[in-house]
Amino acid sequence: MSDQKVFKASAESKGKAKQLRLFAFLAWIIAIAAQIFAIFKLIGNETLTWLIVAIVVILGLSITGSMLWKKANKLDPASEKDKVKFFVQNQLGAIMGVLAFLPLVILIFMNKDTDKKTKGIAGSVAVVALLIAGISGVDFNPPSVEKYTKEINEQTTVLKDLNFDNDQVYWTKAGNKYHIFEDCQHIKGRDVINSGTVKKSWDEKGISELCKTCRNRAVKQKETKALEAAE
Repeated sequence: MSDQKVFKASAESKGKAKQLRLFAFLAWIIAIAAQIFAIFKLIGNETLTWLIVAIVVILGLSITGSMLWKKANKLDPASEKDKVKFFVQNQLGAIMGVLAFLPLVILIFMNKDTDKKTKGIAGSVAVVALLIAGISGVDFNPPSVEKYTKEINEQTTVLKDLNFDNDQVYWTKAGNKYHIFEDCQHIKGRDVINSGTVKKSWDEKGISELCKTCRNRAVKQKETKALEAAE
């Protein structure tokens, strides 16, 4: 297709994604540091409570890192052409989640100075935390340049069909949908209303959904035009 629109993240989106990734790495680094502290200081019969507290804290940091990382990937996705990079970038949250707990789990069960009860309680809590961190870090529907490109072109076709072959939409800084009509009730009166193509709303803001109010209004307008033409 000569008019194929290829997704490309804007400089602003890339900047936001970079910032989110830095925060994600910070959360993971703190989680791993907490794990090291727990390994050397908290594995024992007398520190069981504090070990469980540490596991909960590590889990929270791990999940936070994964959430930030996924948000970054949505703003600046990888290409499916480089399969290794695509896999690592999208599943890094799961990898880091496992790394934040696996050494701790192994050493809890291998420690000779703790009794079976302590190993059972601490080990079970750590294994459950590992599973939660790993699963929450998995991206089951990872974004990609190719997927975004396909969706942009499909949505552009739908929009043009609704809007009399016009690929012009509107959106606001705080909004998460694009609009066909600038006077739509959801954005009317806003100080700043951005405009451009469907692709531009994806590139600059990551907006990928058409306002339902605008869709219904456009359908009614199209039906009215068709009736007028038939008369």
